[in-house]
Amino acid sequence: MSLVIHYLLLFFGSLIFLYMAVAILTYSIMLVMSAFQLRKRYKVDKHEDDDTFIDAFYSKPVSIIVPAHNEEAGILDNIYSLLNLRYPQTEIIIVDDGSTDGTKAHAISQFRMRSAHKEIQKELDSKEIKEIYQSDIHPHLWLIHKEQGGKADALNAGINFSRYPYFCSIDGDSILDEKSLLRVMKPMMASSGDVIGAGGNVRIANGFGVQSGNVFEASISRNALVMMQIAEYLRAFLMGRIALSTYNLNLIISGAFSVFSKKWVIAAGGYSPKSVGEDMELVTRMHVYIKEKKLNKRIAFVPDPICWTEAPEKMSVLRRQRRRWHQGLVESLWANKRVLFNPKYGSIGMIAFPYFWLIECLGPLIELGGYIYVGWAYFSGGIYYEFSILLILVFVLYGSLFTVSSLLLSAWSMNAYPRAGELFKLLLLSLTEVFWYRPLTLVWRCEGFIRSIMKKREWGQMKRVGLSRKGASS
Repeated sequence: MSLVIHYLLLFFGSLIFLYMAVAILTYSIMLVMSAFQLRKRYKVDKHEDDDTFIDAFYSKPVSIIVPAHNEEAGILDNIYSLLNLRYPQTEIIIVDDGSTDGTKAHAISQFRMRSAHKEIQKELDSKEIKEIYQSDIHPHLWLIHKEQGGKADALNAGINFSRYPYFCSIDGDSILDEKSLLRVMKPMMASSGDVIGAGGNVRIANGFGVQSGNVFEASISRNALVMMQIAEYLRAFLMGRIALSTYNLNLIISGAFSVFSKKWVIAAGGYSPKSVGEDMELVTRMHVYIKEKKLNKRIAFVPDPICWTEAPEKMSVLRRQRRRWHQGLVESLWANKRVLFNPKYGSIGMIAFPYFWLIECLGPLIELGGYIYVGWAYFSGGIYYEFSILLILVFVLYGSLFTVSSLLLSAWSMNAYPRAGELFKLLLLSLTEVFWYRPLTLVWRCEGFIRSIMKKREWGQMKRVGLSRKGASS
């Protein structure tokens, strides 16, 4: 019996090792691809490129939709950053989704908004709109006060209200650089209608100096939890999404900052209020829709545009966020399970879905099992001792070294952090990821997996502090 257990444990350990080897190979390929793409972009004069496209943007007006629920801490900075955008023609639609704080009152008072009337073409289902306000000093700034229905419902209401053929979705706690919208819309300009959606780069601004929607001092937060999230964001956006987007395989565009052609979103059914990961669910469904209709359309990722957002500073808030993100991923993949290994869907079915199922969805379960196995094997002695050391080295390579590579890639290609000292601190902290931060996030993501099976739909409120107050106190 002991011999059977011995071989079963070795078999389980070998499976974990094989999975980690596949994951490392996959991420290594993605890292090389991302470095190549970023270096090509680095050689382009972005400012000259902006001027080349500026006239074309007049033919692509954009409705900016901000779903907001209890965002009083950051909503004013958000609106100011949108008013400061360098883009020829926009309208800004703040969708107050049944807030119980001062979100609506702050916006009405600060921008001198008054009750208004506008005909709404309801192409997507959404909860009842109670009031509409328009700014006296910025006539293209609107505020919708509606019955609470969740972020997806608020976005659908904003789409119904919007009048332009393109819309930009941005979270209420985020702010944009003045050229962010200009740059994220460039794929739409250059594609003659082939690109129907694009996502921008999201960065963490905790600890930054922010005033009236402008970042005037970039100083990384000294909170270790926030610093690990900064490294994690860079790894996700600069390595994973660039590589996947190169071949139109990206199923995730952050809801914090994305643009879409409105008609294609409506054709795909809009945002789903039934999903806690409405951004990924929409992008996945759009990919499936264009494959089923045999259309030559793409959804792009653009690393140049920057959206600054507020990250959780407490474990409890971060846990709810990561749990919800993974639950949304599982729900989206399961809802479209027919796509997996289905040649009808081309590279989406044969490459993108297997990657997201194996590496992103099931990965936390396998990797957490690996941590448990390492702990058991180390204290069991004998052959298990050597095997546990080998697995630990694999975990370090898989986690910390790819994070370090992403940080160096960012500094090399985009001049992401102005201070060498801050970059050095991030690099040192990233080497500890595998021993504390990664195991925690694996547990939280596994919780999200379980919640998806149990069909729990709780969003989980994230408490905001506000970027201006962070900057003032740092």
